[in-house]
Amino acid sequence: MDSTLVSLDRVSLFYHTKQAETQALEELSFSVSEGEFIAIVGPSGCGKTTVLSLIMGLLTPTKGSVTTRDGRQKMGYMLQHDHLLDWRTVEKNVLLSLEVQHGINEQTKQKALALLDRYGLGGFRHSKPAELSGGMRQKVALIRTLATDPQLLLLDEPFSALDYQTRLRIADEVYSIIKQERKTAILVTHDISEAISMADRVLVFSQRPSKVKSEFVIEIDKAQSPLERRNDPRFFTYFHRIWEDLDA
Repeated sequence: MDSTLVSLDRVSLFYHTKQAETQALEELSFSVSEGEFIAIVGPSGCGKTTVLSLIMGLLTPTKGSVTTRDGRQKMGYMLQHDHLLDWRTVEKNVLLSLEVQHGINEQTKQKALALLDRYGLGGFRHSKPAELSGGMRQKVALIRTLATDPQLLLLDEPFSALDYQTRLRIADEVYSIIKQERKTAILVTHDISEAISMADRVLVFSQRPSKVKSEFVIEIDKAQSPLERRNDPRFFTYFHRIWEDLDA
């Protein structure tokens, strides 16, 4: 059985206004296999988030195709900001995605709440988001996303609103959760170090109109945490090679 979950084949995308036509993507192709963790880096405005919107079906390519194996109902989207509802408890926030999809029942509710317990937030079930740290809020947002049991996670700079120390710690925790739950993930980030420390492969996008400029297979022990990976001697080699590609 083919393990490919998502495939983009020669995708081009044009934006049209009354004044002009702008090409965002040009002949962009890549695929993601089940269990992979892929990171996408590239210049600001090159279309990284646009690609996630195409995969989610929020945009339609002008040319080419986007193919998803299990349908888009098996995807979860995690954004830069947690978007927790301040008037709902942690428990009610986690159950929100199930409510929206009309998928809440006793079994799915208990499974979602078990995720809170498993990842150290069970004691905060009845707390409001304002009582949580930034890192804890992002973990709640991830658990809310996992509650619907998605096969593929789309992560759009999910740590960018956090301070540096919290960002390192929560990246470790989120990575651990994704691996333990055996999910496939696509991470969009401006942070080269974050991409190398978390991903199995890093795709470097070109300036707009964007295409895959280069690809790096990260051959650092996957059993290590992202923080441990940063101490591997090969980490700095990857960093400089990716930086040179971005800067070229």
